[in-house]
Amino acid sequence: MATKRDYYEILGVNKNATDDELKKAYRKLAKKYHPDANLDNKQEAEAKFKEVNEAYENLSDPQKRRMYDQFGTVDPQGFGGAGGPFGGQGGYYSYSSSDFGDFGDLGDIFSSFFGGGFGGRSQGRKQTGPRKGADLNLGMDITFEQAFLGVEKEVIITRNDTCDTCHGTGAKPGTSKMKCTTCNGTGQVTAVQNTILGQMQTRRTCTTCHGTGEIIQEPCEHCHGKGTIRKQPKIKVKIPAGIDDNQTVVLRGEGEPGNQGGPKGDLYITVRIKRHSIYTRKGNNVLCEVPITITQATLGAELEIPMVDGTKETYKIPEGTQTGTKFTLRNKGFKSVNSSSVGDFVFTVTVQTPKRLSKEQRDLLMQLAKTMNEQPPVKKRGLFG
Repeated sequence: MATKRDYYEILGVNKNATDDELKKAYRKLAKKYHPDANLDNKQEAEAKFKEVNEAYENLSDPQKRRMYDQFGTVDPQGFGGAGGPFGGQGGYYSYSSSDFGDFGDLGDIFSSFFGGGFGGRSQGRKQTGPRKGADLNLGMDITFEQAFLGVEKEVIITRNDTCDTCHGTGAKPGTSKMKCTTCNGTGQVTAVQNTILGQMQTRRTCTTCHGTGEIIQEPCEHCHGKGTIRKQPKIKVKIPAGIDDNQTVVLRGEGEPGNQGGPKGDLYITVRIKRHSIYTRKGNNVLCEVPITITQATLGAELEIPMVDGTKETYKIPEGTQTGTKFTLRNKGFKSVNSSSVGDFVFTVTVQTPKRLSKEQRDLLMQLAKTMNEQPPVKKRGLFG
């Protein structure tokens, strides 16, 4: 019988290698010699692949490694390695998940080739833990004033809610769920496949209990075993002052119910602000136009500016104000939703030119034009005609 190569030599590490160094070397070699990655030289690759796994299986086990370092074998009878994870005859390997202890990294390697777990380990976990319910989305239209001041509105949503009769169990009151006999309550079933490496196990969700591990023999008559019923509850929504168009308000726990005791999902409400006939918004600033007369623009005036909240602010504009001039009322704009800052109210004056004048008004303006050395307009053709 040929003498076996030294395990440390096979992995390319020294005898003082740490567990991490062993694992790193193993992963590299296992990928290198995997038969599926060596289709042109599969037979030799299988032999090396088996050798690498045998070396790592023994050196990664502290007790086996101590025995190997002391005696040069993991088997006192001299048959070390024959029972490794890929031990077998005729180049045909068999294994079970218990052969590998907790070799989570081995499953990672096989998942890169087969798209799944090795020996059912990565897919074998029971997927029946608590899961959060689905989130819901809703749109809401509000006015410009409501966005400025904030508002509380009531909405009606359609969602699944916990059944009041069975309290979410899905079972008829007075009865309980039974352990699934197909998967023995694990929520998973094992399938065995024959491959070039022997028999490989994969785990899939049980189709009888759909992964819950339980079945309902007597369903609730109200929800028909679902544990939930369709409802349309009314929910009060507080829209904060200063919210902007297309911003979202989140109501925690107002979504669909969770599974297996998981929390409810959330309700996301996207706000749409209706266009205003007078005001517009830029950032947190409120913008608007204020019309003034030609005499107000010329002589100056105190204006009453209508604010978004319905109040009025008095503002004195100077004489000789030109159309298009902007004036600012500080801290009279939108509040910031995320901070304490407040925007400004910015209004632009537009000077209105009179379209119809009485004879007296026309004469007065003509006299004014003469005093200002202006050429009086021709009747019915000038600015005031």
